[in-house]
Amino acid sequence: MRRNPLLTAVLAGALLLAGCGSKDTASGPPPALPPAEPTALIGTVLAEPVPVAATDGRTHLAYELRLTNATGGNVTLTSLTARDGDRQLLTLSGDNLKYWTRALGAPGTPTTVLGPGQSATVWLDIAVDGAAVPEQLTHAVELSVAKPVPGLIAASATQQVAPTAVSSRTPISLAPPLDGAGWMDINGCCGMTSHRMALNPINGSLWAAERFAVDYLQLDGNTRIATGDPAALTSYPYYGAPVHAVADATVRAVRDDLPDQTPGKAPGGLALDQYPGNYVVLDLGDGNHALYAHLKPGSVAVKPGDRVTRGQSLAELGNSGNSTAPHLHFQVMDGPDPLAANGLPFVIDSFRLSQRVAGDPDLDRLLAAQPAKLTPGFAKRDLTEVGPLVWDVMDYSVSQ
Repeated sequence: MRRNPLLTAVLAGALLLAGCGSKDTASGPPPALPPAEPTALIGTVLAEPVPVAATDGRTHLAYELRLTNATGGNVTLTSLTARDGDRQLLTLSGDNLKYWTRALGAPGTPTTVLGPGQSATVWLDIAVDGAAVPEQLTHAVELSVAKPVPGLIAASATQQVAPTAVSSRTPISLAPPLDGAGWMDINGCCGMTSHRMALNPINGSLWAAERFAVDYLQLDGNTRIATGDPAALTSYPYYGAPVHAVADATVRAVRDDLPDQTPGKAPGGLALDQYPGNYVVLDLGDGNHALYAHLKPGSVAVKPGDRVTRGQSLAELGNSGNSTAPHLHFQVMDGPDPLAANGLPFVIDSFRLSQRVAGDPDLDRLLAAQPAKLTPGFAKRDLTEVGPLVWDVMDYSVSQ
């Protein structure tokens, strides 16, 4: 007799539970167990989401949902809904769900179809009004199964996966890492940017060190990042700008032996430890570490163990490591390793939001010294204790 392998596993699990149970000595009947139900998907969150107030006046919960197909055929995702109890917070469906989903190992291909045993990540950004931040989240996934199992796995279903608590952690408040006007946030929270999609498989685990990372480029008075030959570092007026300590801190790690890359040319053949380029890591306390990456060669002015003070110059902005244009890569993470850590949100204590880039500009246009398109009629405003969002343009003062 040929047995269904999934049914065999379910029965074996039931026998194991029956054989290993201990005798109940408490008075009265034991509480009822929730029903066991075979499911097509296995789901978990990579880390509990940490709420952070942002420049749009809302609180964002940016996190990743990992899904694995536990069947022998394709599973197609139809929709995903995140809830706080009965309150619907976010629904992704159709092409919108596809846009936010990638199979493990195929980060460049949006998908809603998971092959047998295949895993995928869905990147979520739940934005709520400040007073309505949830404490718990649940996720309902509508799906269809190519190879249903009669009596066990239906051809279509709505499955509950990955319940999670919302972290009670408070994002750290920091001074700006740069000084001056026109600092544009590219690749920042909370869109489908290269930073958010950078899940690094290191030492047997997946790490999202760049979850809230910012790439800072500076726009000039004509909203350009370069003038002249875009392949010359000197064409970028902000190249060599001082980068500053965002808080009183201890220097945890530094590197300062890698050359700058040629702007406009994607680096190749880098070893893993060369991706951040020259860098400084600060221990900010309470499990927060700040990374300053892609620094100018020979500019790092601190060493491990040094104590630094808020606003102190640490190094200069450069183009070393995995970089195609001079910029400062800045992130806060829960450990000192630039890659084997999980990214944490942060807020800037005081700055002016001076503009927002309209849409998603092609980096090639900026590298060709063409101006960025800005949001018409944007109202400048002074902000405190909020985190930047992708395409924000900010004026910073380290002396405040």
